[in-house]
Amino acid sequence: MGFYSDRVAPRLIDACLGGKAFLPLRERTAAGLSGDVLELGFGSGRNVDAYPDEVRRVLAVDPQPQARRMAAPRVARSRAPISYVELDEGETLRLDDASVDHALSTFTLCSVADPSVTLGEVRRVLRPGGRLHFLEHGRSPEQRVAKWQDRLTPLQRRFVGGCHLNRPIDRLLADAGFEVTQMRHYYLQAPRPSGYMYEGVAARR
Repeated sequence: MGFYSDRVAPRLIDACLGGKAFLPLRERTAAGLSGDVLELGFGSGRNVDAYPDEVRRVLAVDPQPQARRMAAPRVARSRAPISYVELDEGETLRLDDASVDHALSTFTLCSVADPSVTLGEVRRVLRPGGRLHFLEHGRSPEQRVAKWQDRLTPLQRRFVGGCHLNRPIDRLLADAGFEVTQMRHYYLQAPRPSGYMYEGVAARR
């Protein structure tokens, strides 16, 4: 799966999430960001066009080399300077405590190895009053849809970059010490198991 996961999967994910229909969702999610912003799962840089003018600097997290190559043209044209943040062993961010103003995560918490570790690191590096803006798909409250999500997740993980269809994003945020202050739920125009959305803002408690 090396060639597939390293070269094919990033392009597949970008093709699925790069449509024009996603830009309004990205812009709505990014609204209110300012200062130094940590972006999880930067990928091919699809959020660059959604950053508000108040964003001073973006610290991008994405260890995937192919995604970084795909992002290069967007990084080059971004109004806000973008630099990559590396991860130490154990998924620790190479950033000081309380060193960023806000964080942004779009279509990322589904695929990180351990959401509790990832969100714990986000909480650690956020300054007091910092917020995490998120746009994620996850577990549906409809039992029939959730059952399909559980059935399909092993296949989804294998072929779509470790993506889980069935993660309860709201519960993961609460367990990591965040308070959700804004939340929208809806289905994308996609098969329901892959399209139940969690969009909102969570404050660092």
